[in-house]
Amino acid sequence: MSLIAVIAGIVLYVIFKVGIAGFYTVRPDERAVKTSFGRADRLPEEPEPNALLSEDERERYRYPAVRVIQPGGPYLKMPWQEIHKVTVATQAVDIVWDPSKSQSTIEAVTKDNLTTGVNGQIRYRADANNLYPYLFGVESPLEHVMGYFVSVLRERIANFVDPRGAELLADAGGEGGSAVELSEGVSINDLRKNLPLLNGYMEQQCKSTGGRYGIELDAALVTEIDPPPEVDHALSAINSTRNQVAADISTARADAEQQITMSERAVEIAQNNAEAEVAPLRELAVILTRIKAAGGSTALRAYLRNMRVPLFGRARRLVMKGN
Repeated sequence: MSLIAVIAGIVLYVIFKVGIAGFYTVRPDERAVKTSFGRADRLPEEPEPNALLSEDERERYRYPAVRVIQPGGPYLKMPWQEIHKVTVATQAVDIVWDPSKSQSTIEAVTKDNLTTGVNGQIRYRADANNLYPYLFGVESPLEHVMGYFVSVLRERIANFVDPRGAELLADAGGEGGSAVELSEGVSINDLRKNLPLLNGYMEQQCKSTGGRYGIELDAALVTEIDPPPEVDHALSAINSTRNQVAADISTARADAEQQITMSERAVEIAQNNAEAEVAPLRELAVILTRIKAAGGSTALRAYLRNMRVPLFGRARRLVMKGN
């Protein structure tokens, strides 16, 4: 009786494992990889090397290509096989996420040696074409990606220079700087004004995470860069002073430009008046020259005599000077 019960139990177990538990489905937002006795089902061809990795990294992160089970089903698996499902939907995580400790912000040091807090999010998804490193390459791929992201972010913050401010300083040529330049050069201010540039740099630098850890970075969203309160108060005072100085310089330059413009206009008016007075004399000289050239000195004396007649008619007194 006990032998029959054992056989029946084995039969029921096989039926359950193969006939019931052996069927599975894959949702539209999932991909799956099958392993047999712990070994992933691999493709015969070698995967193409990731173009975003360096030569050294290509050798270090050289993973086999696995057969990916697409959404659908039901599929059948044997008892010695295991199905590893991965969601490929885009997910978001705070950059302060760390399974080993609890923290409310990421600390980073700027090029001015100021410690500032950084907060934000990253959006990521599993690389459906490179699931081997995500499932079997590292124990916690997201933790590795976050560590890589934070290290690159800290390095960028420590060396960040506002490109617009650098161009303004280069164009100034040592003349003391313009009003706009006086608001440049404080690292935290530069970072706050250039968050899109910082996020774009982070996305560019983290494109290789798909080949490293099987995670694609969809977007980097660094939203807050806040120094400690005492530093923030000092920066506010510095910014207020610089803004006031910039406003005073702008006003002084506007007044100077206005005075220069008015002086230039006055010179133009004086030149025009002088030219208006000289123009009739020049025209008369041209006429006299033509008369003399055409009729000689006799014609010139006759012309002068005729020009005196209207003057005599308008004169009230004549003074004759004897020889």
